[in-house]
Amino acid sequence: MRTRRLLIPPMLLFAVFLWGGLKPPPTVYKVYYLGGQSNMDGFGYVRDLPETLRKPVPDVRLFHGNPSPDNTPVDGRGIWAELRPGHGAGFSSDGETNTYSDRFGVELTFAERLRTRDPRARVALIKYSRGGTAIDTLAPSFGTWDPDFHGENGVNQYDHFLATLRHAFAARDVDGDGEDDVLVPAGIVWMQGESDGLSEAAARHYQANLKRLMDLVRAALRVDDLPVVIGRISDSGRDDDGKVWDYGDEIRAAQAAFVAQDDRAALVTSTDEYAYSDPWHYDSAGFIDLGRRFADAMADLEAKK
Repeated sequence: MRTRRLLIPPMLLFAVFLWGGLKPPPTVYKVYYLGGQSNMDGFGYVRDLPETLRKPVPDVRLFHGNPSPDNTPVDGRGIWAELRPGHGAGFSSDGETNTYSDRFGVELTFAERLRTRDPRARVALIKYSRGGTAIDTLAPSFGTWDPDFHGENGVNQYDHFLATLRHAFAARDVDGDGEDDVLVPAGIVWMQGESDGLSEAAARHYQANLKRLMDLVRAALRVDDLPVVIGRISDSGRDDDGKVWDYGDEIRAAQAAFVAQDDRAALVTSTDEYAYSDPWHYDSAGFIDLGRRFADAMADLEAKK
């Protein structure tokens, strides 16, 4: 005897939840961490954005940890808010209110492209970066990502990053609809290495330092094989010797070697094509394109699993 299947329309199921006094299933967000130094901060000008990117994006949430120097109290303050322009250099947060800048980074087009490739996905971003920072303490920089750096009070960029994660994941309702949400780590995007390229010793250690740091970031997000997309550093050439980053080639080689040895990592090389707004930072068009390239690389890595 054939058993007939009873098909219940989705709206009727939702009504059953309401009538039965039960909550609907939580919204699941795929979470991507954006980190690094100033070309992750973002130096694109909001005024240069096309009209389609100047509006808030209510379906994408962003937690931007307050950028803080080493040797200051552990920070990581921020709030979950809808994605909008202004999360570039000059952004700050006191944990209750965001202060937006006139700059943007890769976050806008990264989220845009991910949603284009998978319209059903709910995207949430966690951003913590700080301009001028290096991984190695041997490099001249405005802060270090070396977890073992103690300095004056033991606080480094990795500590601020961890605090950002704690604040972000402590939130129960990230979209403000009154219901609990679920945050699922989905990937890491890393744009950094320029400051390490100012020191021969730091450049020599960069591959090992990058691997260790990405392993620690993966561990902090509790997914050992989390996809990692690396942005290859490039050079504007605006220096007396034609190289802003004296050991930049060594950094680029180290980035390529890291990716070659990690089957869950990818390298974005389009940075060589970008114009610069100053000796150190890409122009607005570069940041618009870079976000999309990061998203394509991330989506391709996710599809391989």
